[in-house]
Amino acid sequence: MTPRRLLPVLYGTGVAAAAAILAPLLPGLIGAGDRYLLYRDAVSTPRTHVTDTTLGIGDLPPRAVPQDWFLAMVSTVVDGGIVVLAVLAASLVCAGVGYGRLAARLVPGAGRTGAAAATLVGVWNPFVAERLLQGHWSLLAGYAALGWILVAVLDLRERPDAVRFSQLGGLFAVAGLTPTGSVLAAITLATALVARPIGLRPTMAVVALWLLSTLPWLLTASISDAPTTSAAAGVEAFGLRSEPWLGPVGTALSLGGIWNADAVPASRTIGWAAVATLGLLLVVAVGAGHLWRRRAESDPLVRAIAILAAVTAFLLVLSTFGPVRTGLGFVVEHVGGGGLLRDTQKFAALLVPAVAVCVAAAVAAARRRVPSGFAYAAVALLAVAPLPDLAWGVGGAVRTVDYPDEWRQVAEIVPPDRGSVALWPPGTVREYPFARDPSLDPAARMLRAPVVESGELRVDGEVIDPAGEHAAAVTRVLESGGSPAALAELGVGWVLVENGSPPGQLADAGRLVFDGPDLRLYQVGDAADRSADATDRAIALGAHLVWAALLITGLVGLGVGVISGASRTARRRTSP
Repeated sequence: MTPRRLLPVLYGTGVAAAAAILAPLLPGLIGAGDRYLLYRDAVSTPRTHVTDTTLGIGDLPPRAVPQDWFLAMVSTVVDGGIVVLAVLAASLVCAGVGYGRLAARLVPGAGRTGAAAATLVGVWNPFVAERLLQGHWSLLAGYAALGWILVAVLDLRERPDAVRFSQLGGLFAVAGLTPTGSVLAAITLATALVARPIGLRPTMAVVALWLLSTLPWLLTASISDAPTTSAAAGVEAFGLRSEPWLGPVGTALSLGGIWNADAVPASRTIGWAAVATLGLLLVVAVGAGHLWRRRAESDPLVRAIAILAAVTAFLLVLSTFGPVRTGLGFVVEHVGGGGLLRDTQKFAALLVPAVAVCVAAAVAAARRRVPSGFAYAAVALLAVAPLPDLAWGVGGAVRTVDYPDEWRQVAEIVPPDRGSVALWPPGTVREYPFARDPSLDPAARMLRAPVVESGELRVDGEVIDPAGEHAAAVTRVLESGGSPAALAELGVGWVLVENGSPPGQLADAGRLVFDGPDLRLYQVGDAADRSADATDRAIALGAHLVWAALLITGLVGLGVGVISGASRTARRRTSP
């Protein structure tokens, strides 16, 4: 168990670091300013609605499940923009606290200052910065769960009761907000179980909990018509990208290297990235040396997470070489679900537990020669200060927006049961005058009707994921003039024209029901029913409800654990 006097230090450090990073977003969190994320992959709307796509059974692979369904449920009570900001803020705080708790358990000699340093590094690092800039708020929730999962396995070994099983199931649900988070959680769990076996039956129960947390994307992928493979070219497009003066080795060890060069802090685009990496690696080396000298008395989990980090870094570097990329491309193109492996830099999250523990160990080593405060300051300076532009929304790049009124008006017009909505011009990546960066189209989350999304993904002009068959057919009709009758046969009841002119036939024969400064909405007639089979919807909904039950049970287990811990502390204080 984490000493209760330590938790205020960890939470205080995590809150301070998260507040410094998310400062421009905090007014929106309390409803005092713009509150919607709309940049790159981050899209939040006032309300998300349950559609086939939300459940992961549309024409696209279930990449955003159960994330979108979670937003649809919670946004019925709380504004969706506030929900996303709250999840993002909680993810950063809990990421730091989780890695701080792990460091306190594995390096008890580091004290509160060492655990606080691990907390700070868990929040303030290039992985967090680059995923923020790419808009991966839900992946950061999975990242935040990893440290907690490792600690939960340690706790479970000490006392395998129902409360701790429920807590671990809730952590799997949090990590499983996205499929990639589930994969990271599985690797982390396997590492912990190998290092600290908990027995056959508890292990089977834990694995069953993890499998239940994956049902929203495993089941929907099996019943969906969407392809479960991807183009091999995606491995090259999404592979680890070397940063200045670092090469693949230094980039992997620095926790950076996201594929999108536009989603990188300014300080990581110049030679300063090498200086920052040198500072971090110096701290890690000092900590690793301290742990090596005390290896005989260290917890087996220390060795396990060190091996995990070394193997992960080796594979990340190896993935940059041609033959390995070719093999990985074959897996991505021919093995179902292999697309989860193409963004290799995501797996840099698996290095963070070892980095956090080494940082705490570096403080423990320094405390032998200088006061704890100086040790903490030195480590923080070397590990964190070289990334100054993570503060204030990664140098002001991460900001919230507000939607013009015409978006809300269109959302009120389109009903859920009169056909799907097609978008014109085709494609789902947009640039809006009220947003700073390119983003995904928010219509799919804002409208009550299902939106026909092409799913086509291009990187530097090359098609990585082709459009789905149905979406491609709708696009062909729109490009040939937008015949209302042809669109209705394809199940399209509405066409939303964004920042442009409508196709000729649609403008002549379609019914214009809304005409705003940047949006025009056309109704095209009685659309054919192309909604998913009722059985498929029931299966997908059931999978999401199981996931939600895990999450709720985990929260209840956390509350019970806090109350019981407080009761034990009170009894100890009052006992003679």
